Amino acid sequence: MGQTIACANQKGGVGKTTTVVNLGSYLALAGERVLIVDLDPQGNATSGLGFDRGSIEHSVYDAVVDGVHISDLILAGPVDGLDVVPSAIALAGAELELAPVEGRERRLARLLSEITARYDYLFIDCPPALGLLTVNALTAADSVLIPLQCEYYALEGLTQLLATLDLVRDHLNPGLAINGIVLTMYDARTNLSADVAAEARRHLGDLVFDTVVPRSVRLSEAPSHGLPIQRYSPDSTGALAYAALATEMRQRDGRARADQVDLRQAVAS
Repeated sequence: MGQTIACANQKGGVGKTTTVVNLGSYLALAGERVLIVDLDPQGNATSGLGFDRGSIEHSVYDAVVDGVHISDLILAGPVDGLDVVPSAIALAGAELELAPVEGRERRLARLLSEITARYDYLFIDCPPALGLLTVNALTAADSVLIPLQCEYYALEGLTQLLATLDLVRDHLNPGLAINGIVLTMYDARTNLSADVAAEARRHLGDLVFDTVVPRSVRLSEAPSHGLPIQRYSPDSTGALAYAALATEMRQRDGRARADQVDLRQAVAS
């Protein structure tokens, strides 16, 4: 059985969806079976993988609110081995609709339990808030992947998220772990990025991935074309970073040898 990873950060614009889409794509390229569940009403992961949100008839909303089997909502993604459960704008009202429902925090966990055995990695792209949808994701997940942008106030926001994780462990999901922290939007030209990265490593140690994702125009452009970065600009710095991150995650999980050929070489060839 694979692992379920919630990608969460209450701050918007930190590279959360970018990380889910591109990390998932490179893991699939490496032969892993990957599912992305787009739990964000904005649906950026859905559109970033080439789906027209306006033409999607059924979405994760139907599962979370109406109890539709999530296996009936899975779509094949743009990379072999990568599947998607799309989002829809209707999801924006899901928290209000679920408010009176008993066991509302565990709706997603029950749904995903039907399909986790099919995948090696199941990523949940959370909304940029610590509301009921994110709590559902954290309750369903084995671990949390946290993108941390290399900017001022980033660590302060992380403190709030870590406090939320403690609450979820205490009341809903005692086994919830931190999968890792990914430093994003790193700008090598500034002292600020270097300072934030150093501070994160000093406080959080091995939880922080070695791989750092740089600021990249190509990473910003790719979603507008409905493509992951490895399909849009495979030789860009952003592509190389997410290829390296996928390799590092697989090595941490014992799914790749430390001396295995880096995915960056596969991309460049």
